Amino acid sequence: MKKQLGIIFISFLLFNVANAQGLLQPKNEVFTRQDSLRGSITKERAWWDVQNYHLDIKVNPADSTITGSNTIGYKVLKEYNVMQIDLQNPMQIYKVIQDGKELKYTREGNAFFVNLIAPQKIGSTNKITVYYGGKPRVAVNAPWDGGISWKKDSNGKSFIGSSCQGLGASVWWPNKDHMYDEVENMLISINAPKNLMAVSNGRLQSVKQQKDGTKTYNWYVSSPINNYGVNINIGDYVSFSEKFKGEKGDLDCTYYVLRENLAKAKKQFKDAPRMLKAFEHWFGPYPFYEDSYKLVEAPYLGMEHQSSVTYGNGFENGYRGRDLSGTGWGLKFDFIIIHESGHEWFANSITYKDIADMWIHESFTNYSESLFVEYYYGKEAGYTYVKGLRKNIENDKPIIGHYDVNNEGSSDMYYKGANMLHTIRQIVNNDDKWRGILRGLNSTFYHQTVTTKQIEDYLSQEVGMDLNPFFNQYLRDTRIPTLEYFFKDGQLAYHWTNCVGGFNMPVKVTVNTKELLLNPKTEWESIAVNTEKPKLVVDTNFYVASFNITD
Repeated sequence: MKKQLGIIFISFLLFNVANAQGLLQPKNEVFTRQDSLRGSITKERAWWDVQNYHLDIKVNPADSTITGSNTIGYKVLKEYNVMQIDLQNPMQIYKVIQDGKELKYTREGNAFFVNLIAPQKIGSTNKITVYYGGKPRVAVNAPWDGGISWKKDSNGKSFIGSSCQGLGASVWWPNKDHMYDEVENMLISINAPKNLMAVSNGRLQSVKQQKDGTKTYNWYVSSPINNYGVNINIGDYVSFSEKFKGEKGDLDCTYYVLRENLAKAKKQFKDAPRMLKAFEHWFGPYPFYEDSYKLVEAPYLGMEHQSSVTYGNGFENGYRGRDLSGTGWGLKFDFIIIHESGHEWFANSITYKDIADMWIHESFTNYSESLFVEYYYGKEAGYTYVKGLRKNIENDKPIIGHYDVNNEGSSDMYYKGANMLHTIRQIVNNDDKWRGILRGLNSTFYHQTVTTKQIEDYLSQEVGMDLNPFFNQYLRDTRIPTLEYFFKDGQLAYHWTNCVGGFNMPVKVTVNTKELLLNPKTEWESIAVNTEKPKLVVDTNFYVASFNITD
């Protein structure tokens, strides 16, 4: 077949080869020992499993400080006596106590190595208390630039919030700051000025009045929680509540907003139960009935803090009033409510072990926006929305980052990732089966940390096709696979090019008015078409390109 192609496509192939070689050259990125200490499962982390935390802190807006302690309960997996606790500059650990004895420690950048005195026997449980404090890093452009946002509301009262994905929770509190090991449960005690309210994850257990006039709010999280999902929110909050009748019964939903925004919130937050209804349909039950669902106004755009989703979208639809898809459908919902809440399923329940696999959070959650649109406005609307997001794809570097150094991949994990999943749906070609796959994903990996391989293997099994070449193409390569074809003597010849070796994704096309399902490979194949003046159009729901080499 290749001999028949002749000179007409040689220059095109040469261009593709050169282009591929350029695109696939990884950019030189320099990583340090601090990156490894932050991003790898070090010997000083591997021997113990975190069981519970009691984070007990005082937040002082007057001097932008946080002081307090974290009591860390852990189980011994291997015999060892040096424990890595992470806390970032300029925060300081003052002392570490175990069994009433003060422990020695050394600091290497943002990692503290604590020398334990007591024997650490396999299977035993123990705890240490870390006392710390300081002025945590200020978030300049939250949530992308992590840290603490120290703001004021329109009445001059303090309005404070944390955000730390990527940078790490250790920017404001000491912990085992690696995503592979989630704490099983957590008590969060926040002392704040008497005229303000402190809101965090889980359920409010009590509020205690202190002798100095301040108040301590005690929040308890009964479900496993990732480090960056832990948050503090302090402000002149008022709240209102409702119950969502979901798949697991009544879900308590509480909304905390600044006093001045109560009327706006009561109108805008109607998107919350709409979100819950749509996402329970597609993904299964909300994953944290035990800990409730909360929307909390924050002094930045928003973040997926577990059971405490933060919101700062200005009480308007779209993304700060804009439609990221450019289709009009993005103005039918409040982007932050829908997107950040979607992370309750993908980020908080199903959580990456390494941030290099951040696509597991962002691709599915970005895709969830189109499923929300589809649920309320129809399949065509949802399809139009997700395809509209393609204009934001850059194809600059692979979606998967470097492992063990706390390095995330391309921001294409959002829009390209969503279209990758939309393409898998076309391969499945059965809406009920696709919905079952999404729900099964959430039941299979419920409250777990996972790797890309686990998700890839699950999808391959459920789709009934080896998707390894597919994921290599979309997650580990930057090129858009191209269906190259030509017509000759009543035959349609076709193959995949601009792709990884072994790429073999089926694709729907229309030749004139006849719909066909092709199964191209990288080698040329042909089928009879027997039509005059044939014209091929690839189904636009597949994120691919096409090229007629005779044009």
